[in-house]
Amino acid sequence: MTTGQLIIADHVVALLSVAAWFAAGATAAARRARLALGLLAAAVLVTLARVTTVAMLAGRGWWFVQEKVLLGLPMLGAVGLASVLIAGPRLLAARRAPEAGMLAGRASGDGIPASSVVLLLTAGYAALAGLMVTFLVGYPLTWSTALIASSVVCAVALLTARVAAAPADTAGGADIAPTPAPHGKPGFSRRRFISLAGGAAVVGTGTTGVGLLFMPAESAATGGGPGRSSSSGPPVSVADLRGAGAPAPGGTRRQYVLTAQTATVRLPSGREIQAWTYNGQAPGPPITAEMGDLIEVTLRNTDIDDGVTLHWHGYDVACGEDGAPGVTQDVVAPGEEFVYRFRADQVGTYWYHTHQASHRGVRRGLYGTLVVTPRGQRVDKADASTAQLDLTLPVHTFDGTVLLADQDKRTEHTAPAGTKVRLRLINTDSDPHRFALAGTPFRVTAVDGRDLNQPGEVSDAGLRMPGGGRYDLVFVMPDTPVALVLDNDHAGGLRLRPDDHAGTAGEDTAVEDTSGWPELDLLRYGTPTAVPFDAGSRADRHFTMVLDRGVAMLDGRPAYAQTVNGRGHPSIPDQLVAEGELVRFTVVNRSLETHPWHLHGHPVLILSRNSTPRSGSPLWMDTFDVRPGEVWEVAFKATNPGIWMNHCHNLPHAHQGMMLRLCYDGVTTPFHGSHTAHGTGTARSRSHGH
Repeated sequence: MTTGQLIIADHVVALLSVAAWFAAGATAAARRARLALGLLAAAVLVTLARVTTVAMLAGRGWWFVQEKVLLGLPMLGAVGLASVLIAGPRLLAARRAPEAGMLAGRASGDGIPASSVVLLLTAGYAALAGLMVTFLVGYPLTWSTALIASSVVCAVALLTARVAAAPADTAGGADIAPTPAPHGKPGFSRRRFISLAGGAAVVGTGTTGVGLLFMPAESAATGGGPGRSSSSGPPVSVADLRGAGAPAPGGTRRQYVLTAQTATVRLPSGREIQAWTYNGQAPGPPITAEMGDLIEVTLRNTDIDDGVTLHWHGYDVACGEDGAPGVTQDVVAPGEEFVYRFRADQVGTYWYHTHQASHRGVRRGLYGTLVVTPRGQRVDKADASTAQLDLTLPVHTFDGTVLLADQDKRTEHTAPAGTKVRLRLINTDSDPHRFALAGTPFRVTAVDGRDLNQPGEVSDAGLRMPGGGRYDLVFVMPDTPVALVLDNDHAGGLRLRPDDHAGTAGEDTAVEDTSGWPELDLLRYGTPTAVPFDAGSRADRHFTMVLDRGVAMLDGRPAYAQTVNGRGHPSIPDQLVAEGELVRFTVVNRSLETHPWHLHGHPVLILSRNSTPRSGSPLWMDTFDVRPGEVWEVAFKATNPGIWMNHCHNLPHAHQGMMLRLCYDGVTTPFHGSHTAHGTGTARSRSHGH
């Protein structure tokens, strides 16, 4: 069983525990002793099952059980034990009441004291409080959370005792004068019981918001390293950390103008979409270069009220070119422009997109591709002289319609048998996509733009690509058709056919079912080789990021946020590093959602997943999927000074708080205000160049 499955199982058992304790209390209040006794036994068994699931989760990591071990189970255990020792004998005695009581028209549980009912319901409150702390607060558990949760349980228990001791409304809630209840009977009416439950719910819901006021403010996290240095010289502004102004020897200057504008885009199927575009097209114009070229892009904004920027996803540009509004530049408002320049010194497959209100801007079309090849190599063309076909295939979803490149229906290409084919797959969505290549064996030669070492040939294997990720697939075209299947949709995707060989061109050849193919595990793929730093050595700084959902301050307001270590952007402390340090991340996913984690400006070396070390090729990624219950260990060298966004690339999750900054010591920003993932519609900008 995976950790994610264990988390779900634990939630289910916890919910059953809540239901069992409340049911025991409610039936005791209704003086049905036999049923109450059976439900008490069920509640005890479910509580013991909860202890088992928590113990199993503890074996996967302390992050998954902290609030359960320190608060939820002890609170429930104490009250549950008292219920068993005090209410249990009373229920048993009531169950054995003389049969004469039944003949007189009274229930056999007529003698259940109010204290027993209160204890059983209090166990239900404790079980519910533990579950609510998990869902509303998560990790880490704080003293304020523990005190408030315990206080609320005690307060509601006292309120229950007061209600139980009051005279009952014999009309079951009718507006008539109350009649005193017989001695020893809990005074419960329907109205009083419903009022009690509603009041408890209101009090419990407000608990977490009040608890936020007690959370201590934190400075930047140091990850076990030194704090900010005052002797490292004058501070450096990100505005001064700009890219090269000239190409490398032998390179050329490649100039592009990208104009952000709203436009109606007509898809090949005939469907029209109202999009936000670069140059009126979706995806935006492809940017291509050869190693050593200078890429110069002028970004202009015509009418995108939210404002726009250009972030070069996965490309390690100088920080001033990174396109993070409010951190590395002002947002480019309508009528403004910004000039980006950087040298193409990384070969591979990348992409660009706006980073202003990106959860909305990227989804609506503000994205495009960036491909850098070795000098002399052509891109996105069939080259007859070298028998090569190089296709760049971004995947994007517009309101439920999936585009592969710029096609919303099947894409067709021909390639003579023997042609060397490279498919550059790019996931521009926030959710993962599944690819399968049918009809030929292939190699995954690069992940996130970085080459793998001696990748082996594979077939009949699915590829799961994180949001923002890229895979390069390479194969030699056979003399039979090849199909790239996207998300098990065999009617769409890509078809490659040999050039009119054996009359196959244009034929609709059936594709085998790929849905059952196993997923290729990239951590075990390829051949190990040396890496540029000792990944097994002790890191200079080690940061743990626990990803969860909870009530947190989000842009100054309480919200049910996507959190990192219990906080939401911009309240998450910055991660402080110094140039040249070896930095290690432990990324833990406590939630039930997948989080594709993305650090700007640095590729990370994957060390392990769920304590299993990587055994294949060194795997450098800039976006890696952390699925529910997973724990990833990654490392990188801090060699690119700046202030860098570090966030979930499920862009709605970033918008909902799952975003923070990695800051180099001595680097500052003149752009006031934190990076905004929330477009305000009043973007402010200045024109910038070199």
